[in-house]
Amino acid sequence: MDSSFSSIVPAPQDPILTVYFASRDDPSPVKLNLSGGSYRSEEGKPLVLQAVRRAEQQLANDMSRDKDYLPLDGLAEFNKLSAKLILGDESSAVKENRVVTIQCLSGTGSLRVGAEFLAKHNQERVILVSNPTWGNHPNIFSLAGMSVEYYRYYDPKTRGLDFKGMLEDLGAAPSGAIVVLQACAHNPTGVDPTLKQWEQIRQVVRSKSLLPFFDNAYQGFASGDLESDAQAVRMFVNDGGECLIAQSFAKNMGLYGERIGALTIVCTSEDVARKVKSQLLLVVRPMYLSPPIHGASIVTTILKNSDMYNDWTVELKGMANRILRMRKQLNEALQARGTPGDWSHIIRQIGMFSFTGLNEKQVRFIAKEYHIYMNYDGRVSIAGLSSKTVSQLADAIHAAVTRMA
Repeated sequence: MDSSFSSIVPAPQDPILTVYFASRDDPSPVKLNLSGGSYRSEEGKPLVLQAVRRAEQQLANDMSRDKDYLPLDGLAEFNKLSAKLILGDESSAVKENRVVTIQCLSGTGSLRVGAEFLAKHNQERVILVSNPTWGNHPNIFSLAGMSVEYYRYYDPKTRGLDFKGMLEDLGAAPSGAIVVLQACAHNPTGVDPTLKQWEQIRQVVRSKSLLPFFDNAYQGFASGDLESDAQAVRMFVNDGGECLIAQSFAKNMGLYGERIGALTIVCTSEDVARKVKSQLLLVVRPMYLSPPIHGASIVTTILKNSDMYNDWTVELKGMANRILRMRKQLNEALQARGTPGDWSHIIRQIGMFSFTGLNEKQVRFIAKEYHIYMNYDGRVSIAGLSSKTVSQLADAIHAAVTRMA
């Protein structure tokens, strides 16, 4: 029988999935996968936070809970607490009722709902993302029918921020265009603007009437402090202008598989916010109707209980500090080996990832000879390292740089 799908051609290979499968199929007992975007403990295992376990136990013991559908916008208490976490306790935008927050399917789902909303309601179809950016950003916005363009961000020579190029490109963007900004711990580079640079970015964005769309996937995961990591977003919110924020609890609560996040839209007035919410619900209804309840309940339980919240912030800082230690240990290990080049960018960068500066040829060499897997662009997950594996990676980088220059 003929297949209805016989004319379908294979999809192009996803470079990240290609690395994942190569690592999965490698029989070596010393293999190490540093391509993924999830935190690992010192033992190399996924970490379930104690605050999360306590919250789940409390939820399991509550016999009044049921499994009924949530409203289209999700768990109301979750939405309120999520907005408070990113915008701050004293946010004037919240007090003035000009903030709309809806529960979504983690950060990716929040971006997608926001993209569909903007494609329908923003007059300018151009959306600018950093070069480079998270690989899914262009897909999300292109599929919503938007025109994706890039602004300069990473300077491979300094392995830092191309700030001048960034401001020039944002200044040349069409008025009313949307600009995707990563709130902290930039993926994939690990390079963030300083607060002084953020203020200059804000001025250019507002002077050009660009609409900022923040991807806030790592709050608390960059510095270990939730307030510090929210400063860039709050800078834009406090000027009274509009912005969108896609929020994820995958990283900072370790709730990867629960797919829990939120989309917040800060508007100029309560009346505009009411209209925006009505249209957001029209996006959600045919997409997935009702979001899942369990992850939202975990987050809500932790955020509203002061003891659990405090315990969570301690665990979160512990994760962030462990990543900082891995950066320091890797830099020191490369220095000890006399590895050619300046590797100080590893400790200057922040968050889960580091753009190592390795090229694809060197990355493939490391995979073949040392069974260590990372993205072909040289992005390595520092969160996947441990004190036991730092020397393994340092040996591999040293060999790649000296033999595959």
